[in-house]
Amino acid sequence: MKKISSLTVLLLATIFILPLHSQTSIQGDWLGKLKVQGIELRIIFHIVQEDDGSYTAAMDSPDQGALGIPVSKVNIFGDTLILEVAAVAGKYTGTLDTINNLISGTWKQGGRNFDLPLKPFTEEDEVKRPQEPKPPFPYNSEDISFQNVADSIKFAGTLTLPRSTGPFPAVVLISGSGAQDRNEEIFQHKPFMVIADFLTRRGIAVLRVDDRGVGGSEGNISESTTKDFAGDVHSAMLYLKTRKQIDSARIGLIGHSEGGIVAPLVAADYRDVAFIVMMAGTGLPGEDILYAQGELILKANGSTNTEITKSRNIQEKLFTIVKSSEDEDVIEKKLYKYIDQQINELSDEERSAIGNIENHIQNQMRQINNPWFRFFLTHDPRPALKQVECPVLAINGELDLQVPALQNIEAIKMALKQGKNPPVTTKIFPGLNHLFQTAKTGSPAEYGIIEETINPAVLKKIGDWILNQK
Repeated sequence: MKKISSLTVLLLATIFILPLHSQTSIQGDWLGKLKVQGIELRIIFHIVQEDDGSYTAAMDSPDQGALGIPVSKVNIFGDTLILEVAAVAGKYTGTLDTINNLISGTWKQGGRNFDLPLKPFTEEDEVKRPQEPKPPFPYNSEDISFQNVADSIKFAGTLTLPRSTGPFPAVVLISGSGAQDRNEEIFQHKPFMVIADFLTRRGIAVLRVDDRGVGGSEGNISESTTKDFAGDVHSAMLYLKTRKQIDSARIGLIGHSEGGIVAPLVAADYRDVAFIVMMAGTGLPGEDILYAQGELILKANGSTNTEITKSRNIQEKLFTIVKSSEDEDVIEKKLYKYIDQQINELSDEERSAIGNIENHIQNQMRQINNPWFRFFLTHDPRPALKQVECPVLAINGELDLQVPALQNIEAIKMALKQGKNPPVTTKIFPGLNHLFQTAKTGSPAEYGIIEETINPAVLKKIGDWILNQK
């Protein structure tokens, strides 16, 4: 959910732009802006002339978080440049204007042509992330490790500690879905680093951790479920209790997106959780979230009602197959047959946009035929919420298209009140998206374009609320 999953668009997904890099003697770095469905996406080609005179290149799409995609073939004939990117079934053809030092050209992908003029890339064109903390820091930062004893997995993370006299209240940050590093980095944004910096400056210790199989952490995230992640988080809490600088009675959890599902699971099972903050957490079953997410994102990207209805029908069929058996091999055979059937019904243009059909089918199956997805699809967060006894802050962005704000906030609030009745604070921030950035539409296509990592009002709300928990 923090990340954009192709599950939201499933078989209707037509990926017009993907990762990237280029520039030649012509050599160098070239920047263009691709206009797709009302969104401008930056494309950067990095072109290098080798010692033997040949050229190599790579391609970036920073607004999509895609960097270093190999350019499979570079051809230069006079002032004509041809770059073939097999990984995304794309091709760029351009003409160098030596007088103005520009390249006029066209990007072709999925049977469509897009104008893509290029100019030399400069420092002013660098992706700007003004909120990313820079040293020196007025607090201590340690690289630490701890063990999930039950699963025999070693985790690596960063603990930031105020320099004033402790013991300090502390939080464990819990990332959203997918393999996330300790900073929850997405589209060159580092939201967990920003949160940790802000809270530690206010006297709160913060532990952020690499997910299973990411960075310095062991384990395999593809074989794990949300329930497994809850065990990892409690292991992180147990580690914090070994630190004399930490007030062991004031250790809480901040979970973003799927992390907002994990936090209540931990709090429901362990009474040593002092408080939880749910940032775009869910209050509705996973299947409901995926249906709503798919519709909202398709609508934001300009899809027609017919396309949205077709996508919903495909989702329903795929989810029914996934829920039909516990045997992955049985599910795989059913999924393959259905996806292949759907692809055969596509137009030639739509089939061309998919690229390698077999790879596409295998990718689709991998995304939904695994333990994590089966758990998420069928998990209802409300029973765990009803068992939570500690104070809860549940927040969301008004423009969140991945976890629709009003429905989920209301469901969270109702479940908590039906259960152990802990103090509950909720807030929907106007104009913010799933990442709590100030946005125009809330579409995931905007995430990388927006310079803001987290709106300052969100940081202040979280910090003030935590410091009020005694």
